[in-house]
Amino acid sequence: MVAPSPSRASQEKTRPSIFWPLAAIVVPLFGLLARVEIVGGDKLPREGAYVLAPNHMSEIDPLVVAVAVWRLGRAPRFMAKESLFRVPVLGWVLRRTGMVPVARASSGSGAKQTLESAQELVRLGRGVIVYPEGSLTRDPDLWPMRGKTGAVRLATAGALPVIPVAHWGSQQILPRYGKLRLWPLRRRVRVIFGDAIDVNALEGAAAGQPAGLVAATDQVMAAIAGLLAELRGATAPPQRWNPAAHGQEETGRLES
Repeated sequence: MVAPSPSRASQEKTRPSIFWPLAAIVVPLFGLLARVEIVGGDKLPREGAYVLAPNHMSEIDPLVVAVAVWRLGRAPRFMAKESLFRVPVLGWVLRRTGMVPVARASSGSGAKQTLESAQELVRLGRGVIVYPEGSLTRDPDLWPMRGKTGAVRLATAGALPVIPVAHWGSQQILPRYGKLRLWPLRRRVRVIFGDAIDVNALEGAAAGQPAGLVAATDQVMAAIAGLLAELRGATAPPQRWNPAAHGQEETGRLES
C-alpha cells in the first residue's frame, strides 16, 4: 500500500477531526465482525477530489467501504439526504464530518445543489462515496442492478474521476434485509478498487445530456460488476437487473 503524501487533502487522517473518535470506536468493533481485505488500494487517489462508486447488497455495506477508505488514508464521506441535515444532533454530525447533502431530483434545486457540492469537493480536495444503484440491489444473485445517474452527474459537475469499487462477504454478516449474524466472528470481506473512469470524456455526459449520462452510468456499473465478478470468481450477467421490468420498486425495502 502506498503511503499517503503530506498534501492538504491527504492530511485528513493526520490532523484532529471528529473522524478520529468515530474511527477509534467503529474500526475496532467492526474488526470483530469482519476481516476486511483490500485489493487494488493504490487506485484510490491519495489526494484531490473523487467520486467512489461501490456495489450495494447489504445494509452494512457503508461500514465496509468506510473502513476500507479510512485504512487507505482518506476520510469516508457519503452523500446523504438533504432532510437529514435538518435533524438535531444528526445534522450537526453530518456537517462536521463533511457529508454531502443531496436534494430530491424532483425538487428543482437538485442540479444547483449537485454543482455546489461538486465545487465544494474540489475546493477542499475531498472524496465522496455515492451508491449509484440508489438502494440495495434487487438482483436475486446480488449482482449490481441498473444504476442511477447521480454519481455521474456529481462527477461531471466537478470534472471528478469516478472510482469503481466492489466488495463481497458483507452479505454473510448481514443478509439483504435480514438479521445480523454475529457468529463466526471476523468473517472475510474483500474490497477491490478499480481504475478511475473519466466520465467527462464520454460523449454527451459532460454536457449533461440524458443519453450521455445514462451511457456513462452503464459504463460505471459494468466496471463495478466486473470487479465483483473477479472477487466472486464468476461471470457477471451481461445486462444489469432492471427492477421495473420485474414489477419492483427501485427504492425502499424489497418485499419478497
